[in-house]
Amino acid sequence: MPFSIQLHSARLFPPVTDHLPHLAALGYTNVEPTDVLYDDASALRETLDESDLTALSGHFSLHMLESDPDAACRIAETLGMRLLVCPFIPVELRPAVTDEWRRFGDRIATIARLLRSRGFDFAWHNHDYEFRPLRDGSMPIQHIAADPAVHLEVDVAWVALAGVDPQPWLEGYAGRIAAVHVKDIAPRGSRADEDGWADVGTGIVPWPKLWKTAVAAGASLLIAEHDNPRDFDRFARRSIDAMRAFAEMARGEPMLAAR
Repeated sequence: MPFSIQLHSARLFPPVTDHLPHLAALGYTNVEPTDVLYDDASALRETLDESDLTALSGHFSLHMLESDPDAACRIAETLGMRLLVCPFIPVELRPAVTDEWRRFGDRIATIARLLRSRGFDFAWHNHDYEFRPLRDGSMPIQHIAADPAVHLEVDVAWVALAGVDPQPWLEGYAGRIAAVHVKDIAPRGSRADEDGWADVGTGIVPWPKLWKTAVAAGASLLIAEHDNPRDFDRFARRSIDAMRAFAEMARGEPMLAAR
């Protein structure tokens, strides 16, 4: 499994592509771009190739995936992606009640089936709002992922911030977990200058256990992310060291088989 990092983490330290050689030197072999980097996909591919990096997954806006899926597929093909991820619903477009979430789930399923017909996998990336119960007790994530064609890129830290234990959700969607964002949460009251996030392995998320669970659930990409690092290099270095340790621990202990 490649050591991966989400390039959104570097957005405050432009130009983002200037970081690629250093990320490769640290030991990362895969990156996950976002749509702000797709203006010249061929140039991005050339830059990735120069650093011996792949981009096996990428984030695409809901608008592009619905209005111009051909363009999304061309970008993915140019970059060598196998997984297209939709990461967000703008607040003003976000469903509010169960029926609206069901209809939204139908839209997401349509995207997933179309991309599958083109030879790509599709995943939904969560924040916290998908795990906050609706009035009928259901959660938005259950409606988003109602169709088996929809896979998940689970952002474990956002699940935890919603007050939900991520482990049962990883286990419950085993076989449909395409990727996991490896993000950490600082202890309460600390890292206010980083919005309460932490470098991987320095926070309160039980990553050694969750890493094993994610791999057992079928995740082929575990991707380091920090939403607001004050020092991108510090985050990248600490996080790959932590992920190496998690991977080593996982190899040293038997894993549960994916269901």
